[in-house]
Amino acid sequence: MGEKFAEKDLSRLDELLDDLGSKKGTLIPILQKAQEIFGYLPREVLIRISEKIHVPLSRVYGVVTFYAQFHLKPRGKNIVRSCQGTACHVRGAKAILAEIKKQLALEGEETTTKDLRFTLETVACIGCCGLAPVIMVNDETHGRLVPDALKGILGQYD
Repeated sequence: MGEKFAEKDLSRLDELLDDLGSKKGTLIPILQKAQEIFGYLPREVLIRISEKIHVPLSRVYGVVTFYAQFHLKPRGKNIVRSCQGTACHVRGAKAILAEIKKQLALEGEETTTKDLRFTLETVACIGCCGLAPVIMVNDETHGRLVPDALKGILGQYD
């Protein structure tokens, strides 16, 4: 494998594959548990899953890229979701998003900080339109935001 993984993680993956790999319809549960082990689904892990359960890599990759719950790149400890829905857009979501990127030092298409503390996602709606503009950090909602408030909010999360 190209990446360095802890032997205990690889043995956990192998145990999982030995347990579930021969059962029909277990690809998604295997991928979910593999992602719990590694935090994301690296290519080497997908190859190992494909080989062990005798499912073509193209099918494994197709499932991973179809469902939003799966991630092919490492994600941060804290997930920041920035609402871009209509109410948030009208009330300044674009400026909020720009300030988050600035605070997290994310450039271009980057979504995860280099130290893996944060991953930034844009979402169509959080469902808190009355609090627009809104972000969520992990499971906590922060509303009626102004760009200046973001440093304090993001600083709460290690």
